[in-house]
Amino acid sequence: MFFKITSFLQLEERSYLCFVYIDIIQTNLWKTSKKLSNSSPKWMIRRPPRSTLFPYTTLFRSKALTSGLINQTYLVKSVSPEEPDYVLQRINHLIFTNIEMLQHNIEVVTRHIRQKLEARHEEDIERKVLHFLPSTNGKTYFYDGEGYWRISIFIPRSQTLETVTPESSYLAGLKFGEFQAMLADVPEQLGEIIPDFHNMEFRLKQLREAVSANISGRLAEVQDIVDAIEKDADTMCSAERFYREGKLPKRICHCDTKVSNMLFDENGKVLCVIDLDTVMPSFIFSDFGDFLRSAANTGKEDEADLNKVKFNMEIFKAFTKGYIESARTFLTPLEIEMLPYAATLFPYMQAVRFLADYINGDTYYQTRYKDHNLVRTKAQYKLYLEAKSATPDMKAYINSLL
Repeated sequence: MFFKITSFLQLEERSYLCFVYIDIIQTNLWKTSKKLSNSSPKWMIRRPPRSTLFPYTTLFRSKALTSGLINQTYLVKSVSPEEPDYVLQRINHLIFTNIEMLQHNIEVVTRHIRQKLEARHEEDIERKVLHFLPSTNGKTYFYDGEGYWRISIFIPRSQTLETVTPESSYLAGLKFGEFQAMLADVPEQLGEIIPDFHNMEFRLKQLREAVSANISGRLAEVQDIVDAIEKDADTMCSAERFYREGKLPKRICHCDTKVSNMLFDENGKVLCVIDLDTVMPSFIFSDFGDFLRSAANTGKEDEADLNKVKFNMEIFKAFTKGYIESARTFLTPLEIEMLPYAATLFPYMQAVRFLADYINGDTYYQTRYKDHNLVRTKAQYKLYLEAKSATPDMKAYINSLL
């Protein structure tokens, strides 16, 4: 099946009507979108030639999905019960500037996972891996002159969860560990869709450049935080150093691990990992540490009351148990040894990023008030200190699992 968007009509706020033209002979699914003007919220119906349209016209109703923060995402529901539903996305090409690489990464990953599931004779495979449709140009995306679009088959009877509990954290660890394990032998090289995304040396370089320029004149008030961060800089760059020494590998990682990036079935069992835009080569710490940065934080990311910021060891234990159960088959001893380092790395890295942006005058992250980035910096640095103090307990628990 192939796709091309041919019409997309906004009926009301957050609700849309799609006209989908299906050529039965070539099994082509045609779609496209076209705005009347930048000032108009309406959409224009552009009917294809009658020879293409007639007599196979199918009506779809579409509704915006709100969980994603980067791409515009719509659930396209078929009127016909025989037809599947679809997920239509407009890719944010301001963030993902290399769409060809982005979709190549996703195609390689989903194809490899599908092959693994087939080799294991899994049942219900269509609900256990994403399936993106090729467009009429043979690629899994389509450029309509204004933006990039893609379509995947909607996975029925599925749901996402937002609540972080020890139970959901265990399932997340199990699934993301399995995700890495299934991709440990991918034969193709994937591109780095966001260069230096989780590179600690690069993030410290950005901070040092901000300190040197001191464009906003804010350095004096945060010099103590800068000094504290620099004190641990060498230790926190261990991964990059071990990689250069050939001691630490890079693997295919998800790089945006959270409970809401998994689909669950109607019985609460995990179906598959979703939101694959950031899948790329990285250290396994990207998936392990980034999950814990948010999930094991007892406070908010921008918590002003630092007494509320603690490192939740119950979440750590649950996630780690699941992760090691599914990932230990390919992890090296050094990777396992450095898992507590990963738990400290990501709050430290985020503190560095927030601090650099604060010194630069709040030019990257959106802020709601004057010192928002400074509050974020202090909250993340407090979480780093809490995780660092929990390192002996983390090591002891990991050793108990081996």
